[in-house]
Amino acid sequence: MKFRLASLAALAVAVASFGSLAQAAPQKFDVDAVHSTVIFRIQHMGAGYSYGRFNGIEGSITWDAANPSASSVSIKVATASVDTGNTDRDNHLRSPDIFDAAKYPEITFSSTSVKANGNTLEIAGKLSLHGVTKDVTVTMEKTGEGKGRGGEALIGFEGVLQIKRSDYGMTYGAGALGDDVRLTIAIEAMRK
Repeated sequence: MKFRLASLAALAVAVASFGSLAQAAPQKFDVDAVHSTVIFRIQHMGAGYSYGRFNGIEGSITWDAANPSASSVSIKVATASVDTGNTDRDNHLRSPDIFDAAKYPEITFSSTSVKANGNTLEIAGKLSLHGVTKDVTVTMEKTGEGKGRGGEALIGFEGVLQIKRSDYGMTYGAGALGDDVRLTIAIEAMRK
């Protein structure tokens, strides 16, 4: 009897330990395109700023809450989904003058390392834009976790990245358009 109780207790401990390990394991989240966005800002004629966004975004996040440095991010943005609220300008942005969406249909980011400091993450990775790939680091804030209507787990991140468009061979309109482009990346992702 004592042996049976000890065996049951050991089994219960093993099951509880396995449950804890399963919860601590890295979790994969798919980017929710409806609730995620990439917004860009560029100066026009040395005066005001023009803003736009990309409506086509997809990707995945592997989040390890116990060890954030083991996390990873992979994002794709469709260049043809650029949207500034002006059809003529959007068509010009899709043209070979700017994004050349037919030749370069995607902007991609793939992380190479993640460093955490509380809810702030320094995510280093490769940004590919207009046929050029550069190393960048973006500071992201973990904005929260929640549950979707169907009970799916949700996680959110937001950050800002500053790049020079000339670094990516995008020099059209130099003088009229600023070289510095600020990207605001707001991601909500879900685990089903």
